[in-house]
Amino acid sequence: DGGSGKNSGGSFGGLFTFVILLLIGLGLWSAYYMVPSDSVAVVQRFGMYRKEVPPGLHFTMPLGLDNATIVPVNRQLKQECGFATPVPRDTNQGARDGGRETQMVTGDLNAALVEWVVQYRISDPVKFLFEIREPGETMRYVSGWEMSEVVGDRSVDEVITIGRQEIEVEALVKMQELSTKYVMGISIDQVQLKNINPPKPVQESF
Repeated sequence: DGGSGKNSGGSFGGLFTFVILLLIGLGLWSAYYMVPSDSVAVVQRFGMYRKEVPPGLHFTMPLGLDNATIVPVNRQLKQECGFATPVPRDTNQGARDGGRETQMVTGDLNAALVEWVVQYRISDPVKFLFEIREPGETMRYVSGWEMSEVVGDRSVDEVITIGRQEIEVEALVKMQELSTKYVMGISIDQVQLKNINPPKPVQESF
């Protein structure tokens, strides 16, 4: 009986040691993370901003005490507005069924269906993550608002034909001004019009 008790104690001790080693291994495994070459990581400790780290292999507090969010600051992102596109794999890339946002009123009170792409970069990852809730959706609203304002200052003939380049340039300037005002941490590189058409019922007459 005494030998059986010793064996039980040894088995328990071995199991306890295994569990401790397993926890240490999991802690070390969770403490390392890799930041891609086109990104930085924003580190939070208990939800509070701590630091920003460059690309490479990094060590952080284990077991979820620190949280590192990867932000692709050196990658050009895009948001497609006004037409249906497949859902992108990259959550930073915006795409959605256009529907109502394509329909705009021109300066001479005609309707136009407008499709465009905004290409941008994340210039300040801390502002991008913490200053505004859902920056991608905010960017979409900023884009739609300013595009409708620029289109609304021109006749339908200008919008459909000769005014495309001017619309792109003016829309870019206005979108950047508003995104800066909202402290979004975004730098807009290009606004590119894809298709501008009158509504389907009157397309033949145009």
